Amino acid sequence: MKHEKVRWGILGVASIAVRKVIPGMQGGSWSEVTAIASRDLSKAQRAARELGIPKAYGSYEEILADPEIEAIYNPLPNHLHVPWSIRALEAGKHVLCEKPISLSVEEAKQLLAARDRTGMKVEEAFMVRTHPQWAGACDVIKSGTIGEIRAIIGNFSYYNQDPNNIRNVNEWGGGGLMDIGCYHVFTSRFLFDQEPTRVIGTIERDADFNVDVLTSAILEFPGGQSIFTCGTRMVPSQRVQILGTKGRIEIAIPFNAPSDKPTKIYVDDGSDISGAVIRTLEFEPSDQYRVQGDLFSRAVRENTEVAIPLEYSIKNMAIIEAIFNSTRSGHWEQPKYI
Repeated sequence: MKHEKVRWGILGVASIAVRKVIPGMQGGSWSEVTAIASRDLSKAQRAARELGIPKAYGSYEEILADPEIEAIYNPLPNHLHVPWSIRALEAGKHVLCEKPISLSVEEAKQLLAARDRTGMKVEEAFMVRTHPQWAGACDVIKSGTIGEIRAIIGNFSYYNQDPNNIRNVNEWGGGGLMDIGCYHVFTSRFLFDQEPTRVIGTIERDADFNVDVLTSAILEFPGGQSIFTCGTRMVPSQRVQILGTKGRIEIAIPFNAPSDKPTKIYVDDGSDISGAVIRTLEFEPSDQYRVQGDLFSRAVRENTEVAIPLEYSIKNMAIIEAIFNSTRSGHWEQPKYI
């Protein structure tokens, strides 16, 4: 059945937007990128020209005032996620906002109130939730192949010592836990299909930037534990292992899944420690940003629920807050869910 694409506006020319999200959405069947804005008009015009976007604006206010725009993608620095998402909602635009959704639970509750007040849709852009490899891992778990999940072990790291990079600016919500550790929190929750009851963490902070550059945490779920390490001064690396009572799943490239190559997960029944019996499940290339954009656009067009409700995202922030609290108290902390 033929449908009209949702017309999108982009807040800013962030690298994630121009390199990944916009090209992905432009390949979708439900999304159309109509305009892009920057506080520097020349940057917006350059991005529009390079990406074939019809309109460029020299302020965020102008793009929110465009009556043709139906939805906004917000990839601004973390401290601007909630303020500009609220302004977009109040301008009558649906919002797909980059992770983390906010700097705190209290701030996220302001966004929730704005959503309820305006009746517009808002979603945190955790693109992994709808990628085929994660759906495949969930299918293997549901089949009983690896038994009951008991532990999830993950790592995610990169090297970034640039003082001008937003990830190294503490007051803007920088640091590894907010940037990449949030993925481990998020994926552990939907794999266990539970919420952690308590968490504990440890952090190493950069002496100059005061952002966390090495963070490890344990999340205790009713069914088991999730353990992860994330770092911003380490070799680029990412892996997730899901350990069950009868087998395990390993996700080779869990978060930055390539859009032009197949992705793989490995299923092991543990009968040969050398890995001789590991079964490889391969998934066709999939642009997770195209899928994310199209699912959101379809929810807008058909007035259905978004893939990740805001309430779910606020729980993720509650867990992140509890990890930070634990690193200060030195004790287990309980997430304060709303």
